[in-house]
Order: sequence, then C-alpha cells, then structure tokens
Amino acid sequence: MFKYSDSNKRYYTLDYFYKHKFNSKVFKVSLNAGFTCPNIDGKVGVGGCIYCSKLGSGEYAGNIKKDLITQFNEVKEIMLKKWPKAKYIGYFQANTNTYAPVNVLKEKFETILKLDNVVGISIATRPDSITDDCLDYLEDLSKRTYLTIELGLQTIHEKTSIFINRCHTLDCFHDMVIKLRKRNINVVVHIINGLPYETKEMMIDTVKYLSKLDIQGIKIHMLSILKNTKLAKIYEENPFKLITREEYIDIVCDQLEFLREDIVVNRITGDPKVSDLIEPNWLIKKVTILNDIDKEMTKRNSYQGIKYKV
Repeated sequence: MFKYSDSNKRYYTLDYFYKHKFNSKVFKVSLNAGFTCPNIDGKVGVGGCIYCSKLGSGEYAGNIKKDLITQFNEVKEIMLKKWPKAKYIGYFQANTNTYAPVNVLKEKFETILKLDNVVGISIATRPDSITDDCLDYLEDLSKRTYLTIELGLQTIHEKTSIFINRCHTLDCFHDMVIKLRKRNINVVVHIINGLPYETKEMMIDTVKYLSKLDIQGIKIHMLSILKNTKLAKIYEENPFKLITREEYIDIVCDQLEFLREDIVVNRITGDPKVSDLIEPNWLIKKVTILNDIDKEMTKRNSYQGIKYKV
C-alpha cells in the first residue's frame, strides 16, 4: 500500500490529506468573488488564455450575482445533508483572485473565514498577480488559517505558453513559488495535459520540473475545448490532434511515477460542464477515468514517486 493511502489509491489524494489533517470530511466550496484577470483587461494581455471560458475557469464557482455568503451557504446546505459534521474550505476559483487592492482582498477572504466550520481558504491566481503588499497579507492569513495559493502554470514549455496566451514566463512562476514558500505559504500548481502540439515527453517533463520545487500540491487537468472560447475557434479552423482516453491514462500514470511522493494530488482529470464541452467527449465519464488510472497503477505495480530522483 502507498504510504499516503488507506484505500486502493497509489497516489496522495486530497481527500486523504484533509482527513488526516483535520480529522474530518472537508469540502472545498467554489466561489466567484467578481475578480477579473490581467490577461483579460489588458494589463499583460487581452482575450485571456485560449481555453478559458467567459467564467474564467470558474464553471463550478458560485453565481456572481449573489453575495459570497449566499454562494457559500447554497453549497454547504447540500453537503450537510450527506456529511452533517463536515468542515469547509472557501475556494476562490473564478479568474485571478489576488488581482485587486489588499483592502478588497481582505473584505472578500475574511467574510468567508468568519463562517462556522471554515478551516481554510484556497486562492486561485496567477504568478504575475501577487504584489508585495499582497504577500504580506497572505503571510498573515496563513498564520490564522489553512491557506493554499493555487498557481496556474499549465506547462513549462515557453512555446506552448505563448501559443495558449498565458502572458507570463516560467521564470515569473518559479520566482513566485520561492517568494510564497519563504513565507511558509502552501502552493498548489495547475497543469494541463493535451495542450496543442505537446508530446507525452513534454507533459512528463512538466511534472519532473515541478517535483524539484517546494510545492505542496498539484492539479492535473485534461485540456477541454469549450464552446465560445478562442481554442474552439482554433480547433474548428485547424483541428489539432487530441490525446485519447487511453493515452491520457498512460500519461497521468507516468506523471505520478515521477511526482515526488509528498505532493498532494488535488485533481487528476478535468471536469468540464457537459453543455459547454466540444471535445474530448470521453472527459464526461470522470469516475471511470479515475478507476482506470487506479487499475493501470495496480497493473504496473507502481505508485506515486517510484521514479522520482532527487
């Protein structure tokens, strides 16, 4: 059995981490705090990343027309029916959630922290959107609650990054990880498999790179082509090869083998809304993908970190 597992999982799941840290079932409640993005408003770019929907990767975040407490309680009431003793982490998901003056950030984050049974805050953002003043505040916040900063990287390959219109460099990302960790702030990194023209080796290299950094978690996504995105237009005009379901499972298992064993796997596949999805259709059956990753790791007699080398 994998050392960070009490089930058939051969990798370090977020559920296992939460259960052992908080001695309770813990849910992340996705929220939309109404932030925008420097890659949308023109500060660093326009149009956003080519795969981003108009919701700014916040498909499952709350309704922006409702206040944060209402958004939070709507999800909480559903979860309470199944897990009445659960605890919660407020997940600021949509767009760039440090892209505002610190006084605005405080008002948003502290509102959720004051709610009953909230044990932490998770903040999705970009590495080019955390000022020194913001770092000071985040450091203070991390001393009062369980804080995680989720940084979008997607790939270490600059040519791909330019193609998808990330509008920040790998050096920028690397420097921000160092700054956050110097203040003992937890870092989770998002990557995307299946980006246009990337090979299996390129995707594995991204994980090898991250395993050498002082990060605490990773989210592995499969590229989703969603309606009304720039990526959808590109795919329609010049279709590029999408990796198959079988290829995705193979790549993820390889990535897990090279992933340092103490890095928590927060996510291991994409979860697009069916109504917005153009391709790949196999993403709809998320549970079967998770099950087949487990089966493949068992078939290999493998586990997270088996190929990691310092």
